[in-house]
Amino acid sequence: MTAETVLDLFKDITRIPRESGHEGPMTAFLQQFAAKRSLECRTDKTGNVVIVKEAAPGKENVPILVLQAHQDMVCEKDADFPFDFLTQPIPFSVEDGWMVSKHTTLGADDGIGVAACLALLDSDLPTGKLECLFTISEETGMDGAFALEPGFFEGKTLINLDSEDEGQLFVGCAGGMETTATFEFKREALRKGYKTLKVRVTGGKGGHSGDDINKERANALRLLVRFLYTELQYDFQLLTLDGGNKSNAICREAEAFIAVPADDIAEWVADAEAFDALIKAEYKASDALIGCSVTEEVSLIRPIEEGDAANIIMTLLGVPHGVEKMSMDIPGLVETSTNLAAAHIEGDVLKVVTSQRSSVVSELHAMAERVEAAFFLGSFDVEHHGEYPGWKPNLESRILKVSVESYKRLFKTDPEVKAIHAGLECGLFLEKFPDLDMISFGPTLRNVHAPGEKLELASLDKFVAHLTDVVLNFA
Repeated sequence: MTAETVLDLFKDITRIPRESGHEGPMTAFLQQFAAKRSLECRTDKTGNVVIVKEAAPGKENVPILVLQAHQDMVCEKDADFPFDFLTQPIPFSVEDGWMVSKHTTLGADDGIGVAACLALLDSDLPTGKLECLFTISEETGMDGAFALEPGFFEGKTLINLDSEDEGQLFVGCAGGMETTATFEFKREALRKGYKTLKVRVTGGKGGHSGDDINKERANALRLLVRFLYTELQYDFQLLTLDGGNKSNAICREAEAFIAVPADDIAEWVADAEAFDALIKAEYKASDALIGCSVTEEVSLIRPIEEGDAANIIMTLLGVPHGVEKMSMDIPGLVETSTNLAAAHIEGDVLKVVTSQRSSVVSELHAMAERVEAAFFLGSFDVEHHGEYPGWKPNLESRILKVSVESYKRLFKTDPEVKAIHAGLECGLFLEKFPDLDMISFGPTLRNVHAPGEKLELASLDKFVAHLTDVVLNFA
């Protein structure tokens, strides 16, 4: 097993459609992979897959080791990039030591973990019995992990391969939930003499709503409603509002159609240029390409009633976003946060998606309640759903000890032992299988959940060497 074999398998995976909720082709690929190698393969009714490799001669008494990754990926692309995740392979290139997809997500989260599992299954390494577990729909609610039933795998030690910083061993993660709000509004006629404009905020870097939430990146939806709020003193009508996509991604792009008196168009363009300069200065360190523009474009959609439009803008501006609290126990760890992820209009209903995370259950609920209260003030209907547990660190873990010793032996330095603010399936595994001993590690990924996602190839070399050594020395 080498980094090259893992990378080749990952390249194969980039050609397989596997958006969350549409993992059928990926599941079939895993089943075919097992069948071609005469490996035992089990698939549950949800679509989770386990592929089993029996112990090598002389390794029958080594405890079973479970390797785990998720089949699905977050599918995000630049708005003006023509691409269909369900029919086209991921377009990638290798530049300056990174494998990158410039205009779409790469899917290394968690395709590289899947590839590492498959490389182990295909290797002739003298290991104990391995069970490789591939779950579904991790990115949209951990559906596969929720649906796992007792007996689907036997091992009592699990290595999760869904982390994004080589040299860091994760032993804990945040829990989370989603809060969705809806508002039914009325519409009115377009006023006489009004022309329609499109207001856009684009160029946000985006990123993972857990791992990147403390990087102070621009949220395009918040910036859009901030601009519209400053313009409420002027006469305009709101026709549409749209921004964001996935609940676990920071919003990169947002737009709205408005209608204004024809004589005011030049003033709106000037205001947008001033706001553009303002946000470029505010976010020059984190989002160098952020920008705001106003252009004349025709829309035939009837405007939202004036009072409802003002309510929408003010409510969205008031909904919290970002880090709420840092951990007092683990330096540098975000303890609680919330993400204003997306807003879309369907018919006469605005739907807003947010997500909350915390490593403390009571604070997770308090954060969700704060978001709920902001929406209630705007007379929105609110629903909480998809709650999943966190993973409490166990610093006495045996697999942690093996992994630390392996890393020190291979690289002559200590790895970092950390908890992560992102959600991992480990919390659910522990809830369902209380005796599991777990750890999570992986190669270095950047811009996860956003176009431009990339994999550092040098870190892949170290990750593969470390994983191989841990598996061989787990006895």
